[in-house]
Amino acid sequence: MPGEHSVVLLTVEFLLSREAGAEEDLALKKQALPEGIRRQFNRYISGKRRNFDIPVRIEGTDFDKRVWQAVKDIPYGATRTYKWVAERIGLPGGVRAVGGALSRNPLPIILPCHRVIQSDGGLGGYSSGVEIKRRLLEIEYYNSL
Repeated sequence: MPGEHSVVLLTVEFLLSREAGAEEDLALKKQALPEGIRRQFNRYISGKRRNFDIPVRIEGTDFDKRVWQAVKDIPYGATRTYKWVAERIGLPGGVRAVGGALSRNPLPIILPCHRVIQSDGGLGGYSSGVEIKRRLLEIEYYNSL
């Protein structure tokens, strides 16, 4: 309808600490999420929601988008390896490139790159920090029991 506004989620970021000179950016990030989006995240954290129904606009290279699409296929509470993602997108030798694409993921919970781990069982990296990745995996694991 004319005159209506829609909300499109562009990024999800976690702030672990305030850096010097970042007050302006911090002020922008403190804006409240619209109620429907906040409700979905709260339900996800509490284990009552496993997928998101949020309109998103994803910008990245074609390669990045292929990687992000592949991680959307990883079920809630499950993990896959960087190698699995690389093979899934048809680039079996592209494990490091997959890691790079995941580090650029603008929606790290909605496009659940926290579910991607190393072949040896190690967590690997996470754009918001390995401890947040560990906690997200724990939330999903315990809510899947």
